Amino acid sequence: MDTSSDLLRLRQLLRLLTGKIGLLDKSESSCCGITYSQCHALVAIGEKGCLSLNDLAELLGLDKSTVSRTVNTMVEQGLVKREEDPEDRRYVKIGLTEAGSRMLSAIESRMAECYRNIYQALPQDKRRQVLESLELLIKAIQNEHCC
Repeated sequence: MDTSSDLLRLRQLLRLLTGKIGLLDKSESSCCGITYSQCHALVAIGEKGCLSLNDLAELLGLDKSTVSRTVNTMVEQGLVKREEDPEDRRYVKIGLTEAGSRMLSAIESRMAECYRNIYQALPQDKRRQVLESLELLIKAIQNEHCC
C-alpha cells in the first residue's frame, strides 16, 4: 500500500529532477552561445535531417509561431536553412547549415561528456537499476494523463 508520504516524496523528487535536468540542459546549450530553445530545435533538426516547421513544432511541443521565431533567428545566425520543396512550393523544409552541424557536434560532444560523468558518478552496481527505473517511470508518466 502506497503511503501519502511516499507519494509526496515521489512528487518532490520528480520536481527536483525536472529542475536539475532543466538547469543542466540550459547550461549545456548556453555554453555554445545559443539559447535553450535554439539548442532543442538544433538537436531535433539534426536528428531528423530535414523537416517542416509544423513537424518541428510538434516535436518540440511548442506552437508554430514560437518555433517560427526561433527558426528565423537561427536562419539569421546561419545555423539553419529553409528550402522549398520542389514538388510542393508551399512546403518548406528546415535543415542544418554547415555552421549548424558544427554547433550541433559541439553541443552533442559536451552533452555526452556531461552525461558520461553523471553515469560514472552512480555506483557501478546500481547503474542498470537506475536505467530500468527511469524507463519504468517514463512509461508510467506517459500512461498517466494528469501530467
